[in-house]
Amino acid sequence: MNGRPTQRNAFQRLEKLGEGTYATVFKGRNRQTGELVALKEIHLDTEEGTPSTAIREISLMKELKHENILSLYDIIHIENKLMLVFEFMDRDLKKYMEMRGNHLDYATIKDFMHQLLRGVAFCHHNSVLHRDLKPQNLLINVGGQLKLADFGLARAFGIPVNAFSHEVVTLWYRAPDVLLGSHMYNTSIDIWSAGCIMAEMYMGRPLFAGSTNEDQLQKIFRIMGTPSERSWPGISQFPEYKPNFPVYATQELSLILPLADHVGLDLLNRMLQLRPEMRISAADALRHPWFNDLPQLRYQMQYQPHYQQNYQQSYQQNHQQNHQQNYQQNYQQNYQQNYQQNYQQNYQQNYQQNYQQHYQQH
Repeated sequence: MNGRPTQRNAFQRLEKLGEGTYATVFKGRNRQTGELVALKEIHLDTEEGTPSTAIREISLMKELKHENILSLYDIIHIENKLMLVFEFMDRDLKKYMEMRGNHLDYATIKDFMHQLLRGVAFCHHNSVLHRDLKPQNLLINVGGQLKLADFGLARAFGIPVNAFSHEVVTLWYRAPDVLLGSHMYNTSIDIWSAGCIMAEMYMGRPLFAGSTNEDQLQKIFRIMGTPSERSWPGISQFPEYKPNFPVYATQELSLILPLADHVGLDLLNRMLQLRPEMRISAADALRHPWFNDLPQLRYQMQYQPHYQQNYQQSYQQNHQQNHQQNYQQNYQQNYQQNYQQNYQQNYQQNYQQNYQQHYQQH
């Protein structure tokens, strides 16, 4: 960001974009360059100091530089506020889907999933778990570029700790091992969340929309099947495990996501494995055959209006041509049938009349 200001009055605060427990986010403008930015104002408690979530976010986002991760431009400390200056993005994935009637086309779903997985793979390569992937934390600009944001819950898993807090990730995107009370989770929790987001882009609604921790587990088990010690060794040792969980059989994802192709469903199945060690990694997901046609799809998306116009013209031309051909074929066929019927009918009538007349004369 050229001409970065170092004081708060160098930014013009525009409308409020959102508000959370520790911070308020505004749309802003760099007075010097005119560039739009997002201003995240973190409220500092004079007794407790800077919130731990803010410290995590600042330290991680300063290190993570990637085209699919939101850029942190500047940090400004003023009195009892800490202001983070981020690049501005137009909307999050949730709002993007709502604007399109919660129906995304095949090419857009694949493109967004590839960008999401690229951002996640970069985080994991740099020993960072996002821990709160959801549509509201995936930001999209006018050019269709998707970026991971809100690293408030993120943690560098290279730091030697014995246990992590399991109060992470919005309930609907929370992995079953975290819901069961596991504290020793790893990169696989982000993969589960990514799988939930992929399914939601197809369905237009969350795949597992539970209301409580236990209800969320049951929502997952209804579709993915209820695990047991045989299918998931050690599951009974988790703090939130209950031996009386309802037993559900595994459902075919193709019945729940009829618009998804079988190659895409294969990738989704690999992400939505109940056992964390069985989930595909972000790096391997990017190499999945489902993405093989992505370059071609992106090219078509770039020229989509032209392709749609040509498609409609071709459809109309073919429709008219087929209509004319069918009309001519039907006309000839009907003409021949009618001619033959009339000929036979007239021939028989004439024959009978001539025969009777001839018979009477003789």
